[in-house]
Amino acid sequence: MVRGMGIGDLVAITVTVRRRVTEDRVSVSIPSYGFPHSIIDHTTVKKGQQIELTGEVTRMDEEGGRVTVDLGPLVTVDMGKIRPVEKYSPPKRKKPLRDMVD
Repeated sequence: MVRGMGIGDLVAITVTVRRRVTEDRVSVSIPSYGFPHSIIDHTTVKKGQQIELTGEVTRMDEEGGRVTVDLGPLVTVDMGKIRPVEKYSPPKRKKPLRDMVD
């Protein structure tokens, strides 16, 4: 289980290339997902090669040990299959919430 992870964090999932579907699309196998997934890829990847997909965490199930990641479509995987990349930091406010008294 990944500690200190929350909603909005950027995570990476290592996937395995299954086959090339078209000239610009590749079918990949996501661990613990159970369904094939197709991504756009303009590089020359081979069958069996592993690549990383990154996305933001949208939902967490602490009891079940599963995380939903936005990779285009939402993908739910086990927490042990992801790697944290960047922690979410909320935007900083430049102006105060209310007008200042002169």
